[in-house]
Amino acid sequence: MQNDSEKYPLKDLTEKIIGCAYTVHNELGAGFVEKVYENALAIELRDHAINVAQQKPIRVSYRGKAVGDFVADLVADDNVLVEVKAVKALTKEFDAKLLHYLKATGLEVGLLINFGESVQVRRKVYTR
Repeated sequence: MQNDSEKYPLKDLTEKIIGCAYTVHNELGAGFVEKVYENALAIELRDHAINVAQQKPIRVSYRGKAVGDFVADLVADDNVLVEVKAVKALTKEFDAKLLHYLKATGLEVGLLINFGESVQVRRKVYTR
């Protein structure tokens, strides 16, 4: 049977990030575009002593050759990739995209945070 640290790697950090997301949503409410929530979440994370990189460029490689780029919304403490959404509901496509991003970055943990009517969070773990 898995313990919490095996089932939820970086649990303490991800719980802090999720708590910050709720704080942002409680203060701003629903209805803003994603960028507003991304910027507010970055401020809140920094206020909680979490190092955060915004709009971090990520190179995608195939067999050692660059084949494309994407930009991660946030990377927290160089360990957790955070994708911010402001939509009615999260879809499977968002989940798949987050897993692809984790694979491309080599990061193990990602959070998909939706600032819709209420905060929705999906935690994804990618293991090689």
